[in-house]
Amino acid sequence: MSDSKSCRKSWVAQHIAELPRSGIRDFFELVNTMDDVISLGIGEPDFATPWHIRDAAIYALHSGYTCYTSNLGDLRLRKAICAYAKENFGVSYRPEQECIVTVGVSEGLDILLRAVLNPGDEVLYHEPCYVSYAPTIRMTHAVPVPVRTEAKNDFVVDVADLEAKVTPRTRVLLLNYPNNPTGAGLDWAAKESLAAFACRHDLLVISDEIYEEVNYAKRTPSLAGLPGMKDRTVLLNGMSKAFAMTGFRIGYACGPAAIIEAMMKVHQYSMLCASSIAQAAALEALQHGADERDAMCKEYMQRRNVMVKRLNDMGLTCFMPCGAFYAFPSIVSSGLDSTTFAKRLLQEKRVAVVPGPAFGASGEGHVRCAYATAMGDIERAMARIKEFLQELKSA
Repeated sequence: MSDSKSCRKSWVAQHIAELPRSGIRDFFELVNTMDDVISLGIGEPDFATPWHIRDAAIYALHSGYTCYTSNLGDLRLRKAICAYAKENFGVSYRPEQECIVTVGVSEGLDILLRAVLNPGDEVLYHEPCYVSYAPTIRMTHAVPVPVRTEAKNDFVVDVADLEAKVTPRTRVLLLNYPNNPTGAGLDWAAKESLAAFACRHDLLVISDEIYEEVNYAKRTPSLAGLPGMKDRTVLLNGMSKAFAMTGFRIGYACGPAAIIEAMMKVHQYSMLCASSIAQAAALEALQHGADERDAMCKEYMQRRNVMVKRLNDMGLTCFMPCGAFYAFPSIVSSGLDSTTFAKRLLQEKRVAVVPGPAFGASGEGHVRCAYATAMGDIERAMARIKEFLQELKSA
């Protein structure tokens, strides 16, 4: 038998081997080795899934609802999604042809990009952004093209910056508002400007609206609801953030029938369908979960107000988030880079935040602090960060 060490061939595909590991997950592997850590890191609601939603999953199990659903998802759920989209996002969709249930928004984005991109196509997206965007684009053999956003512009992408990056190979504009990690949002004027840009360059728009219901600003219709946009926009959303259902892994996509059909082809040969039990819980959430959804959003807003005030008071300039549950303060005044700041804060004060570069190069000079945690922990974490900054100044 030959010695396996003598084998020089790499069995890993080159484009996968070149992908970076998630900066968030790498950092929190270190966190998991430590005690007494206050975590402001993982973007997950600290609320338990409302009881009646959990009960719907239990009832589905007891009643034997444990088989495959349609590849597109349970039709009852798709009808509920489309009704919810019309009421909350101002867009009408046909549940039979224009909606698909996915295993979280992450799978929805993955199968959507695989369905619409050819090798060498370019995808414009704003940065800082969710950690999976560039790697997911690369896995389709397409080209990620980040466009920097900055606090001075409330982290809203500037159409002039998009114009500077668009080329004949640009096929998709990927947007995420309210935004992870900055908490930025889009007002009506910004949506109109982005819609005009997409139409001008004949781009497909992917609108990742997973945080739309965790929104503290005046609500405006989805980008898909603007004139001329429904036929060139795919709306992504899901149950994880608004209804505290991260572990249920239910997302959905609504968009043009031809694109949903193409997504279904990828989905049926990979996931086949989302969990029937989780779909039953999602149906309950959409039909009867609005009160809990709104109560959680109100609590997040109170936490946001406390965290952002405390950060600004201690000299870490912080934009006031319009949505989601993240603050993205500048740590430039500390004299440290983002990664050093986060590591030293963890080691010296046992507070975990995410270094800004985990969300792309544009995140340097910032850290992400999630306020999806109890108010008492936020208060204690802010006190420890203040101590850390005072010790840096006196060193």
